[in-house]
Amino acid sequence: MLNKVVIFGVGLIGGSFARSLKKAGVVRQIVGVGRSAASMARALELGIVDAIGVTAAPTSAATVSVTAGGVSAAGLLSLADALAGTDLVLLAAPVAQTEAILAAIAPHLQAGTVVTDAGSTKSDVVTAARRALGAKVAQFVPGHPIAGRETNGPDAAIDDLYVGKKVVITALPENSAEDVERVAQAWRACHAIIHRLTPEEHDKVFAAVSHLPHLLAYALVDDIAKKPHADLLFQYAASGFRDFTRIAGSSPEMWRDISLANQSALLTELDAYMAQLAALRAQLAAGDGAGLERVYSNAQHARHQWITAIETAEAPPSQDKAV
Repeated sequence: MLNKVVIFGVGLIGGSFARSLKKAGVVRQIVGVGRSAASMARALELGIVDAIGVTAAPTSAATVSVTAGGVSAAGLLSLADALAGTDLVLLAAPVAQTEAILAAIAPHLQAGTVVTDAGSTKSDVVTAARRALGAKVAQFVPGHPIAGRETNGPDAAIDDLYVGKKVVITALPENSAEDVERVAQAWRACHAIIHRLTPEEHDKVFAAVSHLPHLLAYALVDDIAKKPHADLLFQYAASGFRDFTRIAGSSPEMWRDISLANQSALLTELDAYMAQLAALRAQLAAGDGAGLERVYSNAQHARHQWITAIETAEAPPSQDKAV
């Protein structure tokens, strides 16, 4: 049982974590903290969190928004009050905000409080944590839940987002086994499957299978949207286009930060993909049907194998896995 959990960023990821913990009955109180007072008020209104705070003192406009949401400005917790007696802190904000948030909470971070994150990159997050937390970096256990949708904000939060999904923990040498286990247990309460990688391994893997696909989806939709006959093209775009570009509906701010944070690994994967495209273009230009079919067949076979493996891996969780 967790007595108190604080979540920075109560949108899809952070809000779903909160809903999952509440559904499992393993937390007594959840505090939501974010940049937008109105968004925090909405999270409170929806019952995702039990109390709220903002990362900066509310402006008069923010105060009005909070009051409109049914919460007075006086009801906003300070960071010190939000973090007092906290067992677990989750950072579910865009990765570019990680260092600023950690620097803000560092003076109020009590012994016994464990901090984790949900960022899609890890090497930059670890570097930021070392700068912001100093000796307290031992209390920071980096993590990454492999789950998501194309919707954002508190209204997007659901209580089963993490069921059967992987959560990668990239523990630091300074972390105690007990602190790592606290993070793992929280995610297990959400019915997630725990995997473990180093931060460097994590970033290389996800540059290939997550960050590059997002870049490609954004690029394709942007390219078509800029064409003079874009309306006609979108009119006839059907399920194949929808499936291929689904992830282009994700948060541009978040994926801007991820792309820049994992720049080196992403550039390596992008260069390899561009070489593959160049080879396919050469085959197409030469009318090399056999060559094209070999590539298509290999891709089809690999995808079938992957789908089978995914269906097996996402069975009800039973034990942690090292990748």
